[in-house]
Amino acid sequence: MVILITGASHTGKTVLAQRMLEKYQYPYLSIDHLKMGLIRSGNTELTPEDDDKLTEYLWPVVREMVKTAIENQQNLIVEGCYIPYEWRKDFDAAYLPNIRFICLSMSKNYIASHFAEIINHGNDIEKRIDDSYCTKEWLTQENERIMNGFRQVGEQVVFIDDYYERAIGTLFENANG
Repeated sequence: MVILITGASHTGKTVLAQRMLEKYQYPYLSIDHLKMGLIRSGNTELTPEDDDKLTEYLWPVVREMVKTAIENQQNLIVEGCYIPYEWRKDFDAAYLPNIRFICLSMSKNYIASHFAEIINHGNDIEKRIDDSYCTKEWLTQENERIMNGFRQVGEQVVFIDDYYERAIGTLFENANG
């Protein structure tokens, strides 16, 4: 089983991946690690701010890693925001039953009432050097953009509107299928 976890910045993708690793013993790949490795090694002139171009650049690599894991009957969690809305078109029907897709999105009300918590949890797994870009307005816009993009192509979105723990808790019930 390959689990793809995506969503806007600060939605808890990495926390969820870490918890799934701990519970199911599935290794996970952070697309951010791949991104920074390619940027720091000089293998691309893209920067961390080139989000749309990074999706185009990184997805073909990640997509083939997912196929390889499935072909080798290996479990893998892939987490990051560089998963395109129409990711399913890149997989033959034989692969899709082996992929579980999770998109996390926070409501405007959740962001407004939990913003300090969201920012404080930003360093739970990874250490963010600069979070100054992350305002309530920006976070609200990003969550709406990501949610609308995935919903437009028919993907389900885990909508976090009241309690984060309750929203992600249901994801563990079906991790194996």
